[in-house]
Amino acid sequence: MSASGAPAPGRLFRPISAEDEEQQPTEIESLCMNCYRNGVTRLLLTKIPFFREIIVSSFSCEHCGWNNTEIQSAGRIQDQGVRYSLNVRAPEDMNREVVKTDSATTRIPELDFEIPAFSQKGALTTVEGLISRAISGLEQDQPTRRVNEEAIAERIDEFIVKLRELKHVASPFTLIIDDPSGNSFVENPHAPQKDDALVITHYNRTPQQEEMLGLQAEAPEKKPEEEDLRNEVLQFNTNCPECNAPAQTNMKLVQIPHFKEVIIMATSCENCGHRTNEVKSGGAVEPLGTRISLHITDPSDMTRDLLKSETCSVEIPELEFELGMAVLGGKFTTLEGMLKDIRELVTKNPFTLGDSSNPGQTEKLREFSHKLDQILEGKMKAHFIMNDPAGNSYLQNVYAPEDDPEMKVEHYKRTFDQDEELGLNDMRTEGYVTGLAPQR
Repeated sequence: MSASGAPAPGRLFRPISAEDEEQQPTEIESLCMNCYRNGVTRLLLTKIPFFREIIVSSFSCEHCGWNNTEIQSAGRIQDQGVRYSLNVRAPEDMNREVVKTDSATTRIPELDFEIPAFSQKGALTTVEGLISRAISGLEQDQPTRRVNEEAIAERIDEFIVKLRELKHVASPFTLIIDDPSGNSFVENPHAPQKDDALVITHYNRTPQQEEMLGLQAEAPEKKPEEEDLRNEVLQFNTNCPECNAPAQTNMKLVQIPHFKEVIIMATSCENCGHRTNEVKSGGAVEPLGTRISLHITDPSDMTRDLLKSETCSVEIPELEFELGMAVLGGKFTTLEGMLKDIRELVTKNPFTLGDSSNPGQTEKLREFSHKLDQILEGKMKAHFIMNDPAGNSYLQNVYAPEDDPEMKVEHYKRTFDQDEELGLNDMRTEGYVTGLAPQR
């Protein structure tokens, strides 16, 4: 058995029309928030042509005369936000229907005027009605302002005059309605043809707008594995290079500012206490070699970060000292740490100690160690030169991103012999295409 009075399926929201006699609002007795006596709220479920379904509610109180009109979207929040930009050029444009939800922001750039989101309830009105509503909102507290803040009240009065002038469309102006929910609307009287005065833009909401609308933001995409390595220390089993006992090596991917990614590996042996660390470049061999020359002039230079790759040689002209490739391996330390490693390497060389050493050589080592100590203490100026044909070494520029007046970085083309040492001469890359599997 069916109820004869029930609306036909799909006819709950009927197109808005003054000629539709069957479309009657629902009346509900409700409390007036002005005089706290009962008034009447009327609800109308309707559909705006070329738009969507909305719920129009209107309250009026016969006791105090207070009334209020609101609209709510009957649909869901749209997938994208919408921005309407209307160029109001003629009085006819003031009669365009406008649906403004409470999440929409209204702007008139010519007057630098804006009605923020959620500062007004949603409304079904016209362009003229929007301006009238703005005028009413500004006039509401003017009597109080004229008593307490006369200067501000005068400026608002001047602004209200400008808003009233907009109604006469003496000169064109722009009305912008920006709604992240996508449920606002400005009528196109030429629909379904294009309206030259109206520009409609759909856009993706920002996370802040999603939060403002109470939507749960999507879970952030999982970062690639190499990104996660920056926050993880990887461990793997190995043998101690000193006593061959089982030990663990820790490995971490580190991003050096103004340089590149490197891999730091550290091994610690619990059996004999031996500790070692090594640095590997996280990138490929650079197209050009790098020569870094630092003039050490201040003790603070000792704190500069330094990355020496396995292919880097070191030179200190004032000490007539040169450290070849692969000696000391790859290191990530400070300039002070590097100089101390050099001192230990030279002064503790077994071939320069003991009874077999000659007096002249011992004196040279003593002089070398003394000068190196003076450089470490900042009492002697010197040049520290790093030459890396692979271009994977680094010395901190304390003035970055500006140039360092005491440091010179040169990039040069490698010689045939340097390419031979790096194993690049025998490397064949012809015929390879990135991203394609080898053809059989």
